[in-house]
Parts: sequence; C-alpha cells; structure tokens
Amino acid sequence: MTETNEKPPTELDTFLPQDGSILKDGVLSAKYNVQVAPRDLEAGDEKSFDPFGERKVDNPTTDCDTLTHLLKASLGTGILAMPIAFRNAGLLVGIFATILVAFVCTHCAYILVKCAHVLYYKTRKTEMGFAEVAETAFNIGPKFGRIFAKPFRYLIQISLFTTYFGTCSVYAVIVAANIKQIIEHYQDVDADEYNIRLITIYLLVPLILLSWVPDLKYLAPISMVANIFMAAGLGITFYYLVWDLPPLSAVPLIAPIENFPQFFSITVFAMEAIGVVMPLENNMKTPQHFVGICGVLNKGMSSVTLVYILLGFLGYAKYQDATLGSITLNLPTEEIAAQVVKILIALAVFCTFGLQFYVCLDIGWNAIKNNFQKKPLIAMYIMRTVLVTGAVFLAVAVPTIEPFIGLIGAFCFSILGLLIPVFIETVTYWDAGLKGWVILKNVIICVIGLMALIFGSRSAIMDIVKLYE
Repeated sequence: MTETNEKPPTELDTFLPQDGSILKDGVLSAKYNVQVAPRDLEAGDEKSFDPFGERKVDNPTTDCDTLTHLLKASLGTGILAMPIAFRNAGLLVGIFATILVAFVCTHCAYILVKCAHVLYYKTRKTEMGFAEVAETAFNIGPKFGRIFAKPFRYLIQISLFTTYFGTCSVYAVIVAANIKQIIEHYQDVDADEYNIRLITIYLLVPLILLSWVPDLKYLAPISMVANIFMAAGLGITFYYLVWDLPPLSAVPLIAPIENFPQFFSITVFAMEAIGVVMPLENNMKTPQHFVGICGVLNKGMSSVTLVYILLGFLGYAKYQDATLGSITLNLPTEEIAAQVVKILIALAVFCTFGLQFYVCLDIGWNAIKNNFQKKPLIAMYIMRTVLVTGAVFLAVAVPTIEPFIGLIGAFCFSILGLLIPVFIETVTYWDAGLKGWVILKNVIICVIGLMALIFGSRSAIMDIVKLYE
C-alpha cells in the first residue's frame, strides 16, 4: 500500500472548493486578499475552526440584549406613518403587503448574516462588518466579480455612514421639535424665544454623554428604556384609535393601484434596519443564535411586523381619508394624553440616538483606529464627540433636513437593504451552484429593490419640492 499525506476533511472543507483554488499548502492564496492569523494555521492542526468560539468581545451582548436593540432599531419613528401607508394600499391589501415587505426585509438581513457565517469559515475570521462581508464575498467568489470587491466596500461604507449620520441629525430635530411644541402649548411665549435651533443646541451635551456609552452591552438598558417609552406612547395612541372606532365596512379594502408604490416606499424604509444587523451580530455572545427559525432576527421582526400591522390597520380605520403623515398629528393636541404621547416619543427618539450613532462610530473607528495605537481610548472618545457635534450642528444649520435624509435613505436603503444582500448571496454560493428557485427569488427581490429605489426616491423628491413651494 502507498502511504498518503492527506489529512482527513474538516468542517472548513465543506465550505471550500475542492480544487485547491483557495487553500495552498495550508495558506489562503494572496489573490483573495484575506489576512489569516498564524495561530489558525499551525502545522498539523486538524481541528475544525469555530469562529464563534474564537471570537473575543470585551462586553458581549446576550440574546435578550440583541433582541432589545433590534426592536429599537426597527421600531423607529417610521412606524407612525403606517396608517398613511395603509391609506395608500387599502385595509385588506395593507395587511398582506406589510407581511410581504417584512418577509423580504427580514430575508435580506438573514442571508447577509448567513453569508457572513460561511465567510467566517472560508477566511478563518471571527467577525466582519457589512462592508467587509461584501468585499470578502466578491474577493473569493467567481473571477468576474472580484473587480467589484473594493467598489462595493466603499459604496456600503459611504452609504451607511451618510444615511445614519443624517438620521442622527434628523433625530435631534425631531426631539427639539417635540419639545418646542410642548413648551408653546403650555406656555404663552414668543415662538422665537424657543427657536428650534436653540433647543437643538441645548441637546448637544446630553447627546454627547449618550454617545460616550462604551459599547452595545451598556447601551442595551438605554434601548430597553427607549422601547418602554415607545410602547407607552403607542399604547396611548392605540387607546385613541380603538375608542369610538367607526364600522370597518366603511373603510376601503383595496386602494387604487397607482397609490401602492407610496405604501411600498413608506413601509420598506420604516422597517429597514440593515445597518445595525452586522454590528449586533458581531457583538453577540452567541452569534449563531441571531439566525434560525427561532433566532433573534425572526423573533424581533415578527413582533415588529405585528405592531406595524396593528397601528396601520387601526389608524387608517379610525381616520380614513383624514389620516395624516404621522398618526400623532391626528391626535387632539389640546388633551394631556396626546401631549404625553409627544413627550414619550421624543424621549424614545432621544434614547435611540445612541444605537443609530453606533453605526457611524463603527465605520469611522474601523477606518482610523490603526493610526491611534498608543492612546486608542482617548482617540475613540474624541471621535465620538466630534461626530455628535457635527450631527447636531448639521441639524442646527438645516432644521428642515428630514426630506433630504429621506431621499438619501430611499436611495441607500433600497440598495443596501435589498439589492446588495442578494448580490452577496449569489457570489458566496456561486461555486456551490445556485438552485433555480434561489435565482428566481433573487430576481424578484431585485425587482422589489428597484421599485423601492424608484418610488422611494420619487416620494422624497416630492417632499423636498413641497418644502420649497
């Protein structure tokens, strides 16, 4: 018999091409531009690589912490626009269309994380950001896609940073606007005395202190408080909606088809939270629990979808053609309970600022951290302060920034949340062969993504035009 030096297959081998195109003498080929720690490639090491066991996080988040963050990221101010979304779809169509949108958004987040887990084994890395997942997938995917690796990385980083930085500015404006309305309602004061720009400046120090929360582990209680404020605000809103509800027979079940794109754009951008998915997964104690039938992602999005449907259904059923862009605008402002809703939502948005800001922080710090090896902690907190100050000053300079960020969000989220995850899945599983139903599914999601891009951008542009009419 002839002796062979072949090693028994490991778990990693199930993810690698069998032609040796990735591994060469136990080392990843340089053409894939993937760095591998030497300890992962010790000679004679026949143990399978476990990226989840190898991951080192200073303060890892539990499944409950991650679920709390996910709920807060998805239950943003966009939920208040669901009744107007239902008005553009109809009572019956709105229910099923919301479920469809939620399924597509959740699936895209799901395949992003699943592809990241596959790439952990391929590259022997323990964590990756959204942009790094895309770059790695294209680098070790089919040859025709490698030229797109760097462009996709930069596109994701720029889009995420721009969108979430702008969102932080919008959140500062929303909090200031709610405070201004409450002050003016209860005090007979000159409007200029409580100018929204001045109130926004007053928020600078509290927002900086919020941004100094070290990591997602310690930010979890703040997200929990934000969820409580939002739940209380929505609870009072539901009270107004179910009280003296008109007969449902008077409410249209199906809206004109030309109004449906408006429903679609509102719902997609209200639910989308693709920017926080990989930061949440990267900070988990048990990241494998993020996906799966009963994983954190499905639990969170199922709960969010139910709340979105309830608010959209009841809000439209109550106010029908009188439904306004934010359901809180339909509440009687002279009543104390309605004012409490504004306070609770303002507090919820304030507490959510830290989670939205974390996306910008993650991108910015990864870009500059190699330049501050001696005193990284000081550099980190300086960067946090500078970013928050910039976001607040942007809000002060342009208090009407929301429609502009809406346009950026419509453009970026449709690409980031729907199109890019599909591309990542395609190149990640290219060598293994894509089944026909997967190709069809990805084509359908691409069509939906393009619809979101076109109609969402159109809606945002119309809002900007109305602002300057």
